[in-house]
Amino acid sequence: MKKIVLIITLSLLFIAQGFAQSKEEKKWIKNQFKQLSLDEKIAQLMIIRAHSNWDAKKLDTLAALIKKYNVGGLCFFQGGPVREAVQTNYYQSIAKTPLLITMDAEWGVGMRLDSVEMFPRQLSLGAISSDHLVYQMGAAVAAQCKRLGIQVNYAPDVDINNNPSNPVINERSFGQNKQRVIQHGIAFMKGLQDNGVMATAKHFPGHGDVSVDSHVDIPVINKSMEQLTQMELAPFKALIDAGIESVMVGHLSVPAIDNRPKYATSLSSKAIHDLLKRDLGFKGIAVTDALDMQAISNYFPKGEANVQALLAGNDMLCLPGDIGASIEKIKLAIKEKRITKKDIDQRVKKILAAKYKYGLSNFQPIDTTNIIADLNKSVGAIKSQMAAQSLSFVKPSAGASMGLQKKTAYIALNLVKPNLLTKILTEKYGFQIFYINAKDSSALETVKKSVTQFDQVIVGLHNYNRKPANHFEIPSQMIQFLNEAHPTNWFHLIFGNPYAVGEFSKIQNILFAYEDNSF
Repeated sequence: MKKIVLIITLSLLFIAQGFAQSKEEKKWIKNQFKQLSLDEKIAQLMIIRAHSNWDAKKLDTLAALIKKYNVGGLCFFQGGPVREAVQTNYYQSIAKTPLLITMDAEWGVGMRLDSVEMFPRQLSLGAISSDHLVYQMGAAVAAQCKRLGIQVNYAPDVDINNNPSNPVINERSFGQNKQRVIQHGIAFMKGLQDNGVMATAKHFPGHGDVSVDSHVDIPVINKSMEQLTQMELAPFKALIDAGIESVMVGHLSVPAIDNRPKYATSLSSKAIHDLLKRDLGFKGIAVTDALDMQAISNYFPKGEANVQALLAGNDMLCLPGDIGASIEKIKLAIKEKRITKKDIDQRVKKILAAKYKYGLSNFQPIDTTNIIADLNKSVGAIKSQMAAQSLSFVKPSAGASMGLQKKTAYIALNLVKPNLLTKILTEKYGFQIFYINAKDSSALETVKKSVTQFDQVIVGLHNYNRKPANHFEIPSQMIQFLNEAHPTNWFHLIFGNPYAVGEFSKIQNILFAYEDNSF
């Protein structure tokens, strides 16, 4: 009997504690909300740009914007960890309402900040079968974000890269396999959210099958609704069902969703209100992709896009441009009854709830002591495992067998001096290294004659551009060399974006390493 009473008592305590927490949250949201003017409520829906490497004048301008408008949050880009921490502490200290701090950290904060080692890009994660390892990376990135006072990571990218020549997504995707994108997307999301950082699935409704960069113009995706449901929308549906708390809407023209010409999904109520929120059941925060991108600014100048984005159902506006002008445009839309004050209030309360959940009701200034070491401490171990598990050997020739004890020549394309790999191959295994400078690739003809005396030849492609434009910036002589028919005892190591192999698809015995670093 005593045991039953104890269980009931403990249960009531837990319930009471839950109600207390809920009551505390409601009280904090109510207090913050009632202090806001209409202008400030509108500004709470805006995330504006921040760089910790800006000069003093730009930093002062940003501080002035925070004080004047009481914006909802900041998205940090390039800079350094200590500078960002110091600036975040200052910006939070002057903000009337705590700022939601965000970052586009798809492969960790090292993607944006100096002094921090980057995690592998998502495409190399797509070559790893272990969801648990991807979860570990998500958790490690969450630790980095929390150490820097970041509440929201605009990741993972769950676009299926079903167009290999995609100029903007490409290696930011987990790859072309829908199921792998879903599994790794969920793992990365949980790694973030289980460890106190909001994850963001992007770029809804799917940015993978495009040949135009939305930073430059609006890409058009001509697929049926059935095709979109089967492919592009599948990862978003899966992550919504798994509990994703934020979705970033891309600037895409998708006639099957909204057939208005050059009309971006980020501004379309059919895409956001109808498809994302009603049909897919998303209840979290819908945020636009950056509204200063040309896919938007080319067609909706002078802040009208911000009005359209709210009318469409977005909760937050990322990089909305002129804050004052945008507020006036949105107030005019309220006056014209295109949008209601109630719509604004609901969004503001949703944002405040997120701020409360992620600790901004009790912001603790960031301690910069050992911050760089803390941000780097888990990167190496995870990268080492990922490097080992992501190596992919494809198109083997009949009887191909690479051996470290064979008399071997290593042709280092785009490498002008020894790196860790060539040092090991020389000192430990006695390989002869031929360094081929990009500016002197005519030396390839001489090298081809020299390597005929070796038992095996390994060709390593280093230091090429990760983006597909202009043939990945690989010199034409090297592409020509790689397109030649090589003997079966030749092996090819690709250190970087594996899509580069499309430029020389005749080669066999290819080992993809995905990254060009010591790991």
